[in-house]
Amino acid sequence: MFALETLSISALAAIAVPFIGALIIALTKRSSAKYIAILFAFVSLAASLFNSYVYFANGKAVTTFNYLSLGDANLIGFIFDNLSTLLAPAFVGIGLLVLIYAKGYLNEKNREHADVGHKRFYALFLVFIGAMAGLAYSSTILSQLIFFEITGACSWGLIGYYQSDAAHSSSDKALIVTHIASLGMFLASAVLFIMTGTFELTALSQIEGPWKIFVLLCIMFAAWGKSAQLPLYMWLPSAMTAPTPVSAYLHGGSMVKVGVYVYARAIYSAGSIPESVAWVGIIGAIITLVFSFIEYLPQKDMKRLLAFSTISQLSYIFLALSVAALAVAQGQGLQEGAAQMAFNGGVSHIFNHAFAKTLFFLVAGTIAFTVGMRDLTRMGGLIKNMPIVGVAFVCAALAVAGVPPFSGFFSKFQIFAGGFLVAQNSWLLLLIMIVALIETLACFAWFLMWINRAVLGEPSKEIASAQDVPGEIKFVLGVLIVMTVVSSFMAAAWLG
Repeated sequence: MFALETLSISALAAIAVPFIGALIIALTKRSSAKYIAILFAFVSLAASLFNSYVYFANGKAVTTFNYLSLGDANLIGFIFDNLSTLLAPAFVGIGLLVLIYAKGYLNEKNREHADVGHKRFYALFLVFIGAMAGLAYSSTILSQLIFFEITGACSWGLIGYYQSDAAHSSSDKALIVTHIASLGMFLASAVLFIMTGTFELTALSQIEGPWKIFVLLCIMFAAWGKSAQLPLYMWLPSAMTAPTPVSAYLHGGSMVKVGVYVYARAIYSAGSIPESVAWVGIIGAIITLVFSFIEYLPQKDMKRLLAFSTISQLSYIFLALSVAALAVAQGQGLQEGAAQMAFNGGVSHIFNHAFAKTLFFLVAGTIAFTVGMRDLTRMGGLIKNMPIVGVAFVCAALAVAGVPPFSGFFSKFQIFAGGFLVAQNSWLLLLIMIVALIETLACFAWFLMWINRAVLGEPSKEIASAQDVPGEIKFVLGVLIVMTVVSSFMAAAWLG
């Protein structure tokens, strides 16, 4: 058994190693960049898994390390608990898988974008991975804010990777919108420090009354921006100009998960929660859920469809976390009853959706790589001409839609079970949960239609002309197919 103090070093390794790898890439030849990126991402994953092992081996004792203080104020610190030790390896591991995929995707044979893979792609991607690890482990709102901003800078560089006018416009939009959202984090940090004399997230529990409402709403606003919720959603569909590996990481294991994670951490740390904050989260979630579903119905470009689908799935997470907050406001503890069920359902959905949506985007990228287009209406017979791509399409769609035995079913079940339990005393929440349930059934029907059109039957002319799928891509798709089934069991076992 390793001493808990080893977490102090291994946490720094999980975060710092990708930054070091990015610096090395900047100083080496382009041809070696992809291998350096994969190696350093692997080391970061090993360190984050080691963190989870030490946490588990020591009886899941919640541990916090402070790395930088000013007087009595803790500025930078890391925490090891059920949230960070579950999600940090997921964020880093998905980054590693996407880098392996990118090794096969970024080359001259790509029929959509023939590209050799420049050093800036791999360097920025590594920094992105390191920032996601840092955010997951952060115990202070100040360190959250630092990594929040780093992810924004990385997304700006990666969305604009192809250097076209459309790419520059999309990257600028993402940067502007998410930086407007970050004002919420700045305000929350300032008020928390003024009221408590520290930046520790656990200090949220020391604030009461209007100031607590203000701080939590500021954090929620920042989370809405990163996770593309109304009214700050517009940057995410535009970001589809990015290379598909970037889109996959933005939607699966990085950018959009920043918002829901920051909100989850705030709810987890706040102690008592004002009922008004919970209702703002619930109303915002259901409005965004309905809006995004309506928006993805007419989409024919597979990546844009998946972008609006991501927005809707993130709404489920906001709904779950806000329902848990409402239960706490009404007198439950976060670790009991409906509150725990809804909260764990939301955290599990962060984990499950990360793997399922990464797979779905990489399926879109693989089709574009082999065929040169992403138009769903021109797809057909994937299962016959590209079996692994067809299977991956089906698994990703059913996992996102929440069909058993795929992962999305189990986290959505917890969300709805917790939500309906809390709704016993509120007709409005009951109506909201019914609307959300109708949406998830409609989502299943919609994806089932596209499975029938794109996967089954005889290959369309475009699919019949597809080139071979590179081995790296097949490997990553295979791993993610497995994860769409087993991730829910992993999350349930870890969260209890």
